[in-house]
Amino acid sequence: MVLKKIFGAKDDKMFPFGAKITGIMEQTPDTRLYRIKYSLGKYIPGQFVEVSVSGFGESPIGLASYSKDYVELLIRTVGNVTSKIGDLGKGDVVGIRGPFGNGFPMDEIEGKKIIVISGGTGTAPIRSVIEYVLANMKKYRGIEAFFGFRSVDDILFKDDVEKWKGKFPVHITLDNGSSKWSGPVGLITKLIEDVGVDAEDTIVITCGPPIMIKFVIQTLEKMGFRDNQIYVSLERMMQCGMGKCGHCQVGDKYVCKDGPVFLYRDSKFLKD
Repeated sequence: MVLKKIFGAKDDKMFPFGAKITGIMEQTPDTRLYRIKYSLGKYIPGQFVEVSVSGFGESPIGLASYSKDYVELLIRTVGNVTSKIGDLGKGDVVGIRGPFGNGFPMDEIEGKKIIVISGGTGTAPIRSVIEYVLANMKKYRGIEAFFGFRSVDDILFKDDVEKWKGKFPVHITLDNGSSKWSGPVGLITKLIEDVGVDAEDTIVITCGPPIMIKFVIQTLEKMGFRDNQIYVSLERMMQCGMGKCGHCQVGDKYVCKDGPVFLYRDSKFLKD
């Protein structure tokens, strides 16, 4: 009750609700996965929440899990808010608003095979998709994953990846090889071409740096995929989460409200 008085009511998206950090899992030297005791109610993979630290502001963070009991957020320390979150420990409280945004239409794509493609921290929302599909496997024809990371030390969700490999095909490529890596090295587009993917009854979900998404889509188009088979999660500076401040406006769309997930057919014409 005290937390509600300080932060606001849980169902009021204008004000953050106080939620406790219950777990912190190191991913890379500057990236951690935070588990926060917070039930989002009804939501879908691809949405995001606004995370705040009193006196330091808030930051939009994509959901990296799919659970009714908690939220997991992949946070990289790159700014004032995320750096302050990095100073917090298990048992500390952060403010949460949300969920916000347009996520992946998991109901609409039932009956299809799902291919997920991500680069770097774009793997966080993809993880929520994977967890959703694994919890609802009877609704889909299967799932296959392609991940790209800078180096072996930058691979995210290593424990999850090992578990996933026992359940569905997982392919990883690195920008930089090393003695610690015996897998593919090079662009993720080359990995996709080398492995091969079938466009029939298949939906692609991709998230990562804009330049990666651009060339991934070009590769998919060469392999027979149509614009209405590809969903993209756009990275853009979001702030309020409700389409009020205008920071994330592209053309007549607000990424925080109309996105961050778009069907590629609808997003390809968006211009700054």
